[in-house]
Amino acid sequence: MIAAAGCGGGSVPGAGGGDEEVTGGDLTLGTGSTGGTYYPLGGEIAQIWSDNIEDVNVSTQSTGASVENMRLLDQGEIDVGMAINGVAGDAVNSENDFADDPIENGDDVFMLGNVYPEVLQIVATEDSGIETVEDLEGKRVDIGPPGSGTALAAEAVLGAYGISMDDIEPFNSTFEDAATKLGDGQTDAAFAVLAVPAGSIEQVATTSDVRLVQFGGDGLEQLQEDNPSYSPLDIPADTYNGQDEDVTTVTNWATMYVRGSMSDDLAYNLTKEMYERAGEIGHDVGEQVQLDTALEGQGAVDLHPGAERFYEEEGVLGG
Repeated sequence: MIAAAGCGGGSVPGAGGGDEEVTGGDLTLGTGSTGGTYYPLGGEIAQIWSDNIEDVNVSTQSTGASVENMRLLDQGEIDVGMAINGVAGDAVNSENDFADDPIENGDDVFMLGNVYPEVLQIVATEDSGIETVEDLEGKRVDIGPPGSGTALAAEAVLGAYGISMDDIEPFNSTFEDAATKLGDGQTDAAFAVLAVPAGSIEQVATTSDVRLVQFGGDGLEQLQEDNPSYSPLDIPADTYNGQDEDVTTVTNWATMYVRGSMSDDLAYNLTKEMYERAGEIGHDVGEQVQLDTALEGQGAVDLHPGAERFYEEEGVLGG
C-alpha cells in the first residue's frame, strides 16, 4: 500500500484558487451514465485506488459524462473527473459547449493521464459506395444527437474535409437508432464515438452489409491541425464482421482530470496505481489503459506536477 502523502508533496504553485490542499481522505470520481463505459470502468479504477493508496477512499458518481464532469470538477463537486480530452480542452479554452457558459477556473484543471481511446468510427452501407470521408458529400449522414460529443466530432471532421452541413442530408440519432436506420436503408452513413470493438457496430455489421469509412489525405492533416486532441488510430482488420483490411480513423481519449488543489503526492499515486495495476481491470477496455499512450492528444490541459513526476520516473517524459 502506498502512502498518500510524504516527502516531496505539495499543491500546484499558484493553482487551486485558494482551496485547501487535498492529500487524501474521501474522494469522488465523476464517471458517466450507468449504461456506458465510464461508470463500470471508473468503479474498478476507484477500487484500485482505494485498495492501494493509504488513507484514500474513492467513490464513484454517475453523471452526464464529459461536459458535466468538467463543470463538477470546476465547482469542486468531484475530485477526479473522466472526460474526453477534446471536451476538456474546450472547457479550459471556453469553446463549443463552454463558449456561452464557461467554467470559472479553467487554469485550475490538470491532467493525470489517458484511460482508453474514444474512437470516432464512421459506418457506411455497402450500397452507398462510401469508402472515404470525402465520399460523404451529398449523402444521408447521421451525425449524432444535437450537442453530443459525436455531433461535435462529426462537424469537425466534415469541416476539415471541406464538407458543410449543407453538403449532406443530416440526421440526429443515437447510434443505436442510427444503426437501425442503416440496416433499413434510411441513411447511408453514421458517425459514432465508441470504444473498439463497439457492440453496437458488431451487431449492425452482423445483420447488414456495412463498412468502416477510411480517414486519410489532407483532410486528416487538417483535422489534427484544427483539433490537436485527435490522434490517428488504425482499427485492425477483422475487428468487425466483413472488415478485411485495417481502417485508419481518429481518436480522442477518455482521460482523468483533477483540480490544482490536489497535492503532488496524491496525484502521483493516483497516476501510478492506475497504470501499474491496469492488468487488474476486468472491463473490456482495461487492456487499453497503457502507459505508452498516457499522454497522446494532451491538448490544452497541463499535466499535474504529481503526474508529471511519475512520467519522468517512467521515462515517458524527459526528467
